[in-house]
Amino acid sequence: MTTFARFGYRKTSMEDVARAADISRPGLYFLFTSKQSLFQAAVVQALDQDVAAAQQALADPVRPLRDRLVEAFDRWSGRYIGAMAREVAVLAETHPDLLGPVVADHPRRFAALVTAAIAHEVPAAAAGPAAEVARTLLSAAAGIKHEVATRDEFVARTTVAVDLLLAALDCRADHALTRWGEASPSG
Repeated sequence: MTTFARFGYRKTSMEDVARAADISRPGLYFLFTSKQSLFQAAVVQALDQDVAAAQQALADPVRPLRDRLVEAFDRWSGRYIGAMAREVAVLAETHPDLLGPVVADHPRRFAALVTAAIAHEVPAAAAGPAAEVARTLLSAAAGIKHEVATRDEFVARTTVAVDLLLAALDCRADHALTRWGEASPSG
């Protein structure tokens, strides 16, 4: 991915990639029949690693939801901050024809993981908006990613977004429980 990001997809040769990987060009062709198959494999591997890292962060039941969400977003998007990382993201975004369904599948998988983590942790009265909160966090992280210069800044601003949305869920749950208590015969 670094070689593709440095030269761009069209200008990157199999020789460039072989040199960067420290293998022979025939050896690279033995593994990948074309530059397109190599590019697809590199993107799929990177996205699979991102989803797995986010899933691992979200699955830790001991840590607070806030911390798990911030770490998951950092592992999904935070590592794509900075000059070279930005080039890798742009490369993947500008060549969706080369990547096929991968471009949509992995973000959907990440969104489903975030939605499930939120739905599992928030009070039952506020569980309904888990998908909306997840989509809002995804949008916020995408915007933040394009505005910041460092990964630390990404994490700091994503933490603010997570805090705001979790606070809104808490308020919504408190409001729903208060309304339920007023309507119940024993309330």
